[in-house]
Amino acid sequence: MNIIVYPGTFDPITHGHSDLVERAAKLFDKVIVAVAASPKKQPLLPLEQRTELAKEVLGHLDKVEVIGFSGLLTEFMQQYDACAVLRGLRAVSDFEYEFQLANMNRAIYTDFETLFLTPAEKYSFVSSTLIREVACLGGDVSKFVHPLVEEALRQRFAVDR
Repeated sequence: MNIIVYPGTFDPITHGHSDLVERAAKLFDKVIVAVAASPKKQPLLPLEQRTELAKEVLGHLDKVEVIGFSGLLTEFMQQYDACAVLRGLRAVSDFEYEFQLANMNRAIYTDFETLFLTPAEKYSFVSSTLIREVACLGGDVSKFVHPLVEEALRQRFAVDR
């Protein structure tokens, strides 16, 4: 079985993320969306909520499993017998960081392979960071995220006001 892991913080999951998962599901037997705890990034939403939102958003895809994790991605890959990692590239500026990350992971685990996909053009500028910023300021993010994600952000930022 060809299993690919799509790791990320998904804080929050966007239509750009969903687009990549849907396309990867056409290419692989199974896609594991690995929602990273990422405490150094100080996520807006807790790991459990990010994981649940990803499960809801991607629930229509039979070949997709969503799992929260912390620790090394290389260990996660080995644990789930994954053949590759999926990473998204929105712009040329993403490539340098992703290239370094891929090479570091391969240095740690020689069987580590990284596949890059680009999102649909209409999502090429969408990032979780931008979504959080717009939502924090009371802006409309409905074109970029699932309604459940939009509601979670609305509730989260209502607490801050």
